[in-house]
Amino acid sequence: MPWIDPDFPKTATPSDLVGRVLGLNPGMMTGPGTNTYLLGRRDPILIDTGIGVPEYVPLLQGYLHERGWRAPSRVILTHRHKDHLGGVKDLRAAFPGLPVAKRLYRDEDLPENIDDIHDGDVIEGDGVTLVAVHTPGHASDHLCYYMPEEKALFTGDVVLSGSTSVIPAGDGDLLDYMSSLKRLQGLDVRRIYSAHGPVIEDGPERIAEYIAHRLMRERQILEALGDGLDTIPAMVKKIYAEIPEKLHMMAGQSVESHLKKLARGGRVRETVVKEQPSRWTLI
Repeated sequence: MPWIDPDFPKTATPSDLVGRVLGLNPGMMTGPGTNTYLLGRRDPILIDTGIGVPEYVPLLQGYLHERGWRAPSRVILTHRHKDHLGGVKDLRAAFPGLPVAKRLYRDEDLPENIDDIHDGDVIEGDGVTLVAVHTPGHASDHLCYYMPEEKALFTGDVVLSGSTSVIPAGDGDLLDYMSSLKRLQGLDVRRIYSAHGPVIEDGPERIAEYIAHRLMRERQILEALGDGLDTIPAMVKKIYAEIPEKLHMMAGQSVESHLKKLARGGRVRETVVKEQPSRWTLI
């Protein structure tokens, strides 16, 4: 399946307890768009809100009517990135008094009146139970949500379908990300509902693939340094030769996250060069 799939369904019902409504924001970073999930029976919990596309709320309302569900009982967010919480304002206009919550951590420019969710909090819904799992790395505030009724995990951007997760410069941290993946391996997970793309039926296999992929990238970066490539643009050009150049900037963020992790482990050194890319060397 292509990453940007024009035929990806705008709504779907993966299980009796889970409905999916697409955020209608396809793109190179979002694939077919951001998935939002309705969980429960007649009073569902909504995970994430999309970016705020005007057509999203009517699509959501149509799906609620189709399922015979009332308005969402509450919204819980995976993390602060705009394609996950940008629709909060529109949803509150459509459903007055709708409670919204996330992990409040290092936040700027959030919608007003956001409640806090902590690691380990249990969120009871209509026929579902969700356990918040703090999984920093892609974003420092990131939460996954574990639903024991299906042994299912809602992974936000930590684990995706059909692509790997970007570790952004600034708020991202690869060492934290690897720790988060290993933490997820300790859960009794069968199915993964990710924020982009279709359901992942073999959750443990996908998490193991993610860990193996990151270890492979680390080896490639060390090999590139050994070959004398000492700037991030040069490493990206070699390591990511198979991807379009318009994605090289984002790939550079992932390379930088690997280098910062290696620097923390005492394996590489950064030399800052004024008005030029930093130089990286093996120790």
